[in-house]
Amino acid sequence: MDWWWRQQLADEGLDVLIHEQNRVVSRAQLLAAGRSGVDVRRRLRSRRWQTIHPGVYVTHTGPVGYDEQLVAALLYAGPQAAWSHYTAAEQFGLIKPDDRRPVYVTIPWRRRVRARPNLVITRDAQWESRLAAVIPPRSRPAEAVLEIVGISASLDAAAAVVAEACQSGRVAPGEILAALTGRPQLRHRAALRSILADVAQGTHSLLELRYLRYVERAHGLPAGQRQRAVDGEYTDVAYLPYEFVVELDGRFHFAPRQRWRDLDRDNRAALRSEATLRYGWLDVTSRPCAAAVQVLQMMRRKDPSVTARPCSPSCPVR
Repeated sequence: MDWWWRQQLADEGLDVLIHEQNRVVSRAQLLAAGRSGVDVRRRLRSRRWQTIHPGVYVTHTGPVGYDEQLVAALLYAGPQAAWSHYTAAEQFGLIKPDDRRPVYVTIPWRRRVRARPNLVITRDAQWESRLAAVIPPRSRPAEAVLEIVGISASLDAAAAVVAEACQSGRVAPGEILAALTGRPQLRHRAALRSILADVAQGTHSLLELRYLRYVERAHGLPAGQRQRAVDGEYTDVAYLPYEFVVELDGRFHFAPRQRWRDLDRDNRAALRSEATLRYGWLDVTSRPCAAAVQVLQMMRRKDPSVTARPCSPSCPVR
């Protein structure tokens, strides 16, 4: 496999290529453009250039940023290399960028690349079949999500990534499910199918997934409508027959502006004759049974015959 940058070098020249690569260049690119090794060494000795990895340089003297590290990692790993895991997911806009993460690169199983600081190199026998048709090379969106799932320490961490990626609108649960068939040994694989089904129904965060599973479903409560569009925004869970909504927020808001947004949302629900129950992370993770009791009480205001079930012998739901 040839280098992914060779056509751009031929069409636009070395200067444009270096500019497009955030002022990063490799020895292979310089030699392909006709530059000599002597010229490279002179620039390094004069400290006009810096070495990021062996054979990969940044053509300025300032701090090396995250975007430069991304390109440098790919050039260092060789022509058969692609961004993967968190790095590929960031590049597709599936998850929020985080410059504290290392750069993740995947290479074919038969290759070996020496480890480097702030660089995670993975070998994959199915490397080429999982690539997106873009330059620079990277894993397809669904494959990037599953790569992250495979290294996630917990099911919660895996579910959070799946929910965030699907919420971005750049990958669908069905695409991830289809990619899952090619990974029979993937960590968390058994639970991932049901998580994807829940995300497909409209759950957009780990907190919403936990509410669905541990408050609503675990206690046999009637199902709510996820992500209902109303008044130019979305309600997390709407129980329309019972005229109330549940809003879920895993963050702590100390800013007056965000507090006003929450109050304004609750007030507009009241104007629609809908009450609001609002739960945070601790409510759903530490006191799901207490939340279920409150939800059940709200439902029984409209329909006293609504039933539920306790999730354990000590559960207060009756």
